[in-house]
Amino acid sequence: MKESRFYRFVRPLVPGPLRPLVLRYQELLSYLVFGVLTTVVNFVIYFPLNQWIHYLAANIIAWLGAVVFAFFVNKYFVFEDDRRDLPYLLRQARAFAAMRLLSLGMEELMLLVFVEWLGLNSNATKLVAQVLVVILNYIFSKLLIFRGKREESGDAK
Repeated sequence: MKESRFYRFVRPLVPGPLRPLVLRYQELLSYLVFGVLTTVVNFVIYFPLNQWIHYLAANIIAWLGAVVFAFFVNKYFVFEDDRRDLPYLLRQARAFAAMRLLSLGMEELMLLVFVEWLGLNSNATKLVAQVLVVILNYIFSKLLIFRGKREESGDAK
């Protein structure tokens, strides 16, 4: 199995006996690591804004910052799609944004239902919603957006 950029970076940090496992699941693990970092970007924007503006507006602004960050780390570090021709890149960015808009809609709906209608804490609801969004976004990215390497190598399904 080919070593990814992520694996080459974390290999020295991983105990020897765990390296084959990390190598085997390197794409999923890198997605989780960068998903956590994307969530951190989202939260770093959301939580301070939530003190000053409505939580749904704060969520949209945080989403914008997280999407820009996530596109580039997913493209280059998780799925290692190095293709950079402009038409391809724009098509990918549009698809990425569209899928992320769908997951934003899901997150906004969850916040609305659980905070407005059920009276739960907006910060706690945001944390739970993020877990579901990360799972959904991985599926979208893996199957629909960053297929370039598989298409080029003939592995596309």
